[in-house]
Amino acid sequence: MLAPKYEHISVETGKYEEWKNKGYFKCGNKSKNPYCLVIPPPNVTGKLHIGHAYDVSIQDAIIRYKRMMGFDTLWLPGMDHAAIATEAKVVKKLKDQGIDKYEYGRDKFLEACWDWTREYGGSIREQWGALGCSVDYTKERFTLDEGLNKAVTKVFVDYYNKGLIYRGEKIINWDPVAQTALSNEEVIYKDVEGAFYHLKYFIEGTDEYLDVATTRPETLFGDTAVAVNAEDERYQKYIGKNVILPVVNKAIPIIADEHADPEFGTGVVKITPAHDPNDFEVGNRHNLERIVVMNPDATMNENAFKYNGMTREECREELLKDLKEMDLLISIEPMTHSVGHSERTNAMVEPYLSKQWFVKMTPLAQQLLDVQNDKDNKINFVPEKFEKTLTHWMEDCHDWCISRQLWWGHRIPAWYKDDEVYVGMEAPEGEGWVQDNDVLDTWFSSALWPFSTLGWPEKTEDIERYFPTDCLVTGYDIIFFWVARMAFQSIELNGVRPFKDVVIHGLVRDKEGRKMSKSLGNGVDPFDMIEQYGTDALRYYLNTDCAFGTDLSFDEVKMSSTWNYINKIWNASRFVLMNIEGLEELTFDNLTDEDKWILTKYENIVDSSIKHMDKYEFNLFGAETYNFIYNDFCSNYIEFSKFNSESNTTKSVLCYVLTGILKMLHPFMPFVTEEIYQMLPIKDSESIMISEYPKFNKDNIFEETTKKVDNKIEFIKNFRNIKTENNIPKDAKVLINTDDEIIIRMLKLQDVIINEKLDINSYEVKANEYEATIYYEKVESEEDKALKEKQINDLRNSIERRKKLLSNENYVAKAPKELVEKEKESLKKEEEKLELLTK
Repeated sequence: MLAPKYEHISVETGKYEEWKNKGYFKCGNKSKNPYCLVIPPPNVTGKLHIGHAYDVSIQDAIIRYKRMMGFDTLWLPGMDHAAIATEAKVVKKLKDQGIDKYEYGRDKFLEACWDWTREYGGSIREQWGALGCSVDYTKERFTLDEGLNKAVTKVFVDYYNKGLIYRGEKIINWDPVAQTALSNEEVIYKDVEGAFYHLKYFIEGTDEYLDVATTRPETLFGDTAVAVNAEDERYQKYIGKNVILPVVNKAIPIIADEHADPEFGTGVVKITPAHDPNDFEVGNRHNLERIVVMNPDATMNENAFKYNGMTREECREELLKDLKEMDLLISIEPMTHSVGHSERTNAMVEPYLSKQWFVKMTPLAQQLLDVQNDKDNKINFVPEKFEKTLTHWMEDCHDWCISRQLWWGHRIPAWYKDDEVYVGMEAPEGEGWVQDNDVLDTWFSSALWPFSTLGWPEKTEDIERYFPTDCLVTGYDIIFFWVARMAFQSIELNGVRPFKDVVIHGLVRDKEGRKMSKSLGNGVDPFDMIEQYGTDALRYYLNTDCAFGTDLSFDEVKMSSTWNYINKIWNASRFVLMNIEGLEELTFDNLTDEDKWILTKYENIVDSSIKHMDKYEFNLFGAETYNFIYNDFCSNYIEFSKFNSESNTTKSVLCYVLTGILKMLHPFMPFVTEEIYQMLPIKDSESIMISEYPKFNKDNIFEETTKKVDNKIEFIKNFRNIKTENNIPKDAKVLINTDDEIIIRMLKLQDVIINEKLDINSYEVKANEYEATIYYEKVESEEDKALKEKQINDLRNSIERRKKLLSNENYVAKAPKELVEKEKESLKKEEEKLELLTK
């Protein structure tokens, strides 16, 4: 009869709502120490991906563990308005309905965004439920809700008044598809095929020219100088003269600037201040004109003359044809180079001159670096190596562009009238003021998340009790996006770190180690995995498969193995429950050696599990508890208990250890552990999730007895292996040096034990103090006989060869003595073996 299978759907259905309705997720017990963990808010653009499932599985394991350890836990949920992503989705939805965003108007468009948010916000809550997230829904926040909007506005106004926020014209990263500015962190770099295009820039009034190499010939319409290095002897004579700009036919100066590297290319660089960040700085040093040659959608504008209206790619193609016809194209040198792309739209980013709002980063970054040098007040990274990612970014950061040319988001609290600028919490009095159309970078509001969600800037009870928070869980890919920004904002606004610990996990990749992407078709839907294997299997696998900080290679075979492990626990629990039915109280009188052994093993695993959980070593927790549960408890102790099934002490030990196992596993497998816990005859709480985590009890440690039983188990294992490997029949006679009842009964030796040696085939079994000899009559198969004949023939041939060699007096006299002796010894052994085989 097959063992019953664990049916996850029937176990998980309805349990989450029951927990939520009973208030188990809520914080607020002031008799306990507070512990706060803030959820990284998912955006409201749709379905949670496997990376977010990874995030929340880890966080829920931590919060459930801390709740069971007696803390007043707050796991605060919320969602991110995701300005660029949400706006793109809503624009597309309206476009499919034939509605243009700008014709629709800002107010109607924002209402459409709110409708989207309400629709998908509910979906995300359902997904949190499917993942078993024990978040406190009474504290849920949204980055655009009234309280957070007030906090964001206050920070902007205060920073502006302190000089930490300013408006200026700079080269920024421009997304021509979303048509908005991007911060440096929102740009990803990809290697693309390109070229150095060598162009002739003729010296004004001469037949001489400079060889100018560029990767972007289409921007030459914005050139306002060419630069050479003052130390470059090749070009010193040209400094101060002019060149004629190709196609445009206007004179621009030759300037000396350190930006031109004599060792790179031809040593001559075109300077386009409005379309390159380095050229922008050169232009500032030399007071050069800034000429923008593209529109916001990356088509060429009127400054590109006849190329006006072409895309930048079309312009390049046509311009190169014209340059070739004019004999101004020297050569094309193919190369591969790294080009910035928008993280959101994948469009090639355009360096673009634009007036934007910026955060002055130098003082904020230094404050954070100072805190990280204070070991008592720093943010602790797990693993520690990721602290370098934070400090490196802070040591080399640039001013943060925070304005976005979008409608969905926190509108910048700045108003303009003629040349006046007003920044404040409310609109200025008087007529003629026009508010800035742009919104703030989503990361600006997300950076305030750990404290704005608790009521900041007001001094609320939650701020006083739960801030700074205790732990943040996130991936290493957003340390600079989010972790760093939360850190420097908290230090500037509150004077303290926002969280004590940051637990960094890796990316979820496919089993071949590739990043998951739509183009590869290798993505994993966490809810498909839940449908097939259950939430507990997904959560346990994500939490324990690898050490934090390393990438997880998702393998469905391992998911299946995890389900099998849960099924093993399920079946073991059913056996225990059947055998402890009616147990009314635990008693530990008259413990057997096997009872003492499992109690010792159990207390040791409790001790190590607490240490691993406290240090976020979930993979080590998983490995050690698996070995204890699968081998010590299921494979050994449950078998031992069958020979003492009427003892209330053994029943008590079964109940005690199973209860502890369920509690240790609960943070990772909340559903199956609750289901089994509710069937226990004795329990300390109405729900396992609010029960007490096991504590180490040194009174249950029996070291000498444990060694003795370990030896017993090793002997039993060795005995069984020898019988299996050698196909020894069940009725083989056994001479054994112990009358231990467990050994006799588990090996089923009651009717085969003898008191004297036999002169037949035998195998010896030893394990420390335990010894046995197994005697059996071997029945040879045809295959055995053939093998034996071959061995006999091989031995006879070898013996004949050795005898012939050793009878050679010349060989015996001249060969090394050691070699001759070795041959004699080998001959003797082969003759003995032949005698044994032919007997």
